Amino acid sequence: MEARDVIKRPVITERSADLMSENKYTFDVDVRATKTQVKRAVEEIFDVKVEKVNIMNVKPKKKRMGRYQGYTNRRRKAIVKLSEGSIEFF
Repeated sequence: MEARDVIKRPVITERSADLMSENKYTFDVDVRATKTQVKRAVEEIFDVKVEKVNIMNVKPKKKRMGRYQGYTNRRRKAIVKLSEGSIEFF
């Protein structure tokens, strides 16, 4: 997988904004991506040094729209701690 295929998008929430002060950044990644692939992709795309990667699987949630029901997409979330540098999203 190429670096742009591994990292899908940054997650911008209140909690992830608080983690940015600790030099931790949150990304949605491909469901097949490993920690080493995420580390290499972030280092290649943003030109920073990654210290640690934590990955979690987010299960799909059941949603209803009237009488119809279904599930949201499952996803994989990565929290990346940087040792050097920073990432600017805005």
